[in-house]
Amino acid sequence: MFLAWVLWAAVLHAAQAPVVVLTLEGAVSPATADYVVRGIRQAADKGAGLVVLQMDTPGGLDTSMRQVIKEILAAPVPVAVFVGPSGARAASAGTYILYASHIAAMAPGTNLGAATPVQIGMPGGEPDKKPEGKGKEDDKKGKGRKAKDEAKPDASPKDTMTRKQIHDAAAYIRSLAQLRGRNAEWGEKAVREAVSLSAEEAKRIKVIDLMAQDVKDLLKQLHGRKVTVQGVARTLETEGAAVTAIEPDWRTELLAVITNPSIALILMMIGIYGLIFEFTNPGFVLPGVVGAICLLLALFAFQLLPINYAGLALILLGLAFIIGEAFLPSFGALGIGGAVALIIGSVILIEPGAGGYAVPLPFVVTLGVASALIVFTIVAMAVQARKRQVVSGSEHIVGARGAVLEDLQTEGWAQVQGERWRIVSRVPLARGQRVRVTRIDGLTLSVEPEQEQPNGRRKNA
Repeated sequence: MFLAWVLWAAVLHAAQAPVVVLTLEGAVSPATADYVVRGIRQAADKGAGLVVLQMDTPGGLDTSMRQVIKEILAAPVPVAVFVGPSGARAASAGTYILYASHIAAMAPGTNLGAATPVQIGMPGGEPDKKPEGKGKEDDKKGKGRKAKDEAKPDASPKDTMTRKQIHDAAAYIRSLAQLRGRNAEWGEKAVREAVSLSAEEAKRIKVIDLMAQDVKDLLKQLHGRKVTVQGVARTLETEGAAVTAIEPDWRTELLAVITNPSIALILMMIGIYGLIFEFTNPGFVLPGVVGAICLLLALFAFQLLPINYAGLALILLGLAFIIGEAFLPSFGALGIGGAVALIIGSVILIEPGAGGYAVPLPFVVTLGVASALIVFTIVAMAVQARKRQVVSGSEHIVGARGAVLEDLQTEGWAQVQGERWRIVSRVPLARGQRVRVTRIDGLTLSVEPEQEQPNGRRKNA
């Protein structure tokens, strides 16, 4: 009897749908969006009963966020977003993803909110603010915000664009809240006023469904809970279910690396320098191959990232100036200008903190120092080249010393720098006498004799 009961329990456990756990850490980027989308689809293919998206994010890109949300809304399997472990957050884009999930849960000591959109590469993104004192006077007079807006009909394009973005984001999070039966008023407030909320408060005002210590506790609480997936009611059976974690694969890791703004910038520089080296020194092949691959990867990364094209243009201009310094006699003007353009372009390439992306200041400083060293090295080599004695051409022959090979009156032969030359002299010369070249006329050298000084040195006649 006991054996039959064990076998029956094993059959039930085998028939129970597994639970798939995905982990979203860091900014919501093209790499993380690709990972989550493919993870949800793999879970559906495996016949999973639930997907748990464990999340800890400061926010991210709007396009990547919407890609994740679309996949959650279209998923044939319920998706539970769990903000954890303790200390994690679901800020900005994470708040929208949590609102879109079938089940929203948070661990104690976590928070969400601050969902105001920020336009990359442009100022703004802050909610409308009243000047201090003036708002109180308007309220006393009964005018309010509407009267204030009517008093300023000529709003700047920047303010208009900011308001459009905020209104669009507020409508988006409200629609998600209404779809999942969550607190729409607070969601809109998180967008318009950038407010945040702790896990306990979120549970109290029905922003989330429940609180759990970890994924195991979450699955225990979700057992028997009913959810609606694509219009069909389903009862979750999660207690004792097999848990399968899908880790990021090489594709996700590669996307995460090349979409790092600093890495993308380095790839672009390697690509440009490699191609320039190959064009100026044909036949090396390797610099051209590496340069082409790096440049294509950089362009792919820039296509995915929210790039400020003015910053990208300054970076390209700076690289062109630095390369031009090696070929044009500007003595540092082009190189210094290129280094300055490169630094400024790197700073404004991506607005700091926007979407969780930024080019770190230490990297910008290092890039500027390296560019300056390249410029100073080129200038120093040019200055040394100007001071160096000429080693070829007619300028090299003039002033050279040699020895007469035969007695002569005005014309004869001499050996100059190991070569046999026809020489012309205004005075007779004896064989073996030392001479100095004063002029070159075709293949004939004009020479003058050198005389011994009392100290043993030779002196020009």
